[in-house]
Amino acid sequence: MKKNIWLFIIAAFILGLNACKKDDDSVGPEPQEDAFTIPKKEMRAVWVTTAWGLDWPQDQYNMAVQKQQYIDYLNRFQQLNINAVFVQIKGMGDAFYNSPYEPWSAVITGTRGKDPGYDVLKFMLDEAHARGMEFHAWLNPYRIATRASSTTAYPALHPSVQPEWVVSHEKIQIYNPAVPEVRQRLADIVKDIITKYDVDGIHFDDYFYPDPSTAGTMVSDNADYVKYGAGIASIENFRRENVNKAIKGVHDIIVATRPEVVFSISPAASDTYNYNTLYADVLKWNREGWLDIIIPQLYQQIGAASNDFKERLQWWHQFRYQAAMMVGYGYYRFGDPAAPAAFQSVNELEKQLAMTKKYRASVGHLLYSAKYIMTNPIGITDKLATLWTTPTVIPFLGRSVAADPAEPQNVRIEGNSLKWDAGGNTRSVVYFTADLKQEAKVLAIIGEHTADATAAGYYCVTTINSDNKESKASKVIKK
Repeated sequence: MKKNIWLFIIAAFILGLNACKKDDDSVGPEPQEDAFTIPKKEMRAVWVTTAWGLDWPQDQYNMAVQKQQYIDYLNRFQQLNINAVFVQIKGMGDAFYNSPYEPWSAVITGTRGKDPGYDVLKFMLDEAHARGMEFHAWLNPYRIATRASSTTAYPALHPSVQPEWVVSHEKIQIYNPAVPEVRQRLADIVKDIITKYDVDGIHFDDYFYPDPSTAGTMVSDNADYVKYGAGIASIENFRRENVNKAIKGVHDIIVATRPEVVFSISPAASDTYNYNTLYADVLKWNREGWLDIIIPQLYQQIGAASNDFKERLQWWHQFRYQAAMMVGYGYYRFGDPAAPAAFQSVNELEKQLAMTKKYRASVGHLLYSAKYIMTNPIGITDKLATLWTTPTVIPFLGRSVAADPAEPQNVRIEGNSLKWDAGGNTRSVVYFTADLKQEAKVLAIIGEHTADATAAGYYCVTTINSDNKESKASKVIKK
């Protein structure tokens, strides 16, 4: 009897050494006894703001200088194991490509509507993909222009824009969310982008109806309510329904055109503010499944009197419904003399990242914004480098289009190299741990079928397809 028990234990141990545990829902590791523990998948991303040229191109109008500035960003991000960028390509009713709907952005050449002489979006997209990073196209859905006061004229509208589609408030000019043609136009713009360019995602920020505190004197929308709001109990519900229709329209056009594209929105931290001021019914979007990722902007510190990071993180996790959840961090606040004391220490970022990662449904992090990674106030980027020391795998977040990836075969050690066979249009993920009792780390995410294996320990390989779906893991190889 004792002999049989020991045979069973030995057999179980051998089986453990020949399998890696995969987390089927792509949101976190599930340990397997006597085997690899796969690290949690996560997107690590940065917002690159182009409105007013804030992050890019910072008033640089020379093409070579612009390109180098963007490349410098990506190279630094790659060093930090950042795997995605959210680049603003429509911040002011404009475009970073030759659009039939909107003029070239003024931040590229200094003149609205002027062709910069190169396809900016293609350049940015190709450079990101060349480094294994995803590219999410960030759009502001409604804003056309801003001004300090009514004494300054708004720029001329694109020839395709009908004046009745536009509302010119005192300090902001927007597409009118109440007009059906505006919602169709937004869907058409998204379709144009995802048809022409291999973007990985479409992303909206938190601006919908304008905030009266920053828009100045507002133009009344009572006439819109009378014209379009039949059967809707209040003008507030009418506004929310207008935005709901726009979000659903974008979701539907993505699914119909390129369903693999991920749709995300980054609302303000306070849902009360979203719902009552911006008329963004974010929870409805989550419940209806119109969003793939919800990315609340949690820019306050842990323990803040208003919008406490910890409390808001818990709340958004609870009410994410069908959406995956990422967190937007106020990276720009670190070292800002006007920011609370917590942001004068790099430890606040470490605590926030760790707190987010504990939530199984959290799939990543998005930092605002790019230039602060480069300027490194109070050594915050130095700190980030100590936290993100190895690559991570982006979770499967959208809709499946590509063929499921196959498990790597014939995994073997040859000298100081790990080798394997894999087919299809896939990349491979190499996992390693020196001790099976410790969580493995991602050693490499590569297109080749060989990797360095100089360290003594345990290796395991998977493949991932273009949808970020990951195969079953190979057997574990000991060196």
